[in-house]
Amino acid sequence: MIDAQNYGSNHESNGNPKLRRHFGDDQKAAIVRRHLADKVAVSDLADEYHIQPSLIYLWIKQVLDQAERAFQHPRGGKRRQAPDPKDRKIAQLEAAVVQKDAKLAQKNEVIAELMEDNIRSKKAAGDP
Repeated sequence: MIDAQNYGSNHESNGNPKLRRHFGDDQKAAIVRRHLADKVAVSDLADEYHIQPSLIYLWIKQVLDQAERAFQHPRGGKRRQAPDPKDRKIAQLEAAVVQKDAKLAQKNEVIAELMEDNIRSKKAAGDP
């Protein structure tokens, strides 16, 4: 947890300005979590850490702007997305081509059988 005692005002007691404090990512996250999960008021957190409330609101906004990342698959796994309308149309057309090819093959078989029967009939009748 963050030690609020180590954070003083922006000026030393002799009036000289202190160096600007930098909060680490883990510190920012802890402060935002206290507000969101523990329901600690932003004004109370700002007083505790001697920072402007607007800075905490900025951190909260940064967290919420990236909320969708929490739902992405780890290790670069691909998420299942809705197919593109063009991809859907291509798949439908490919399925239709397969169906038409099967129907054409069946018709070719029937024609071959009919021609075979026709040739046999002609031979039986004595036609060359």
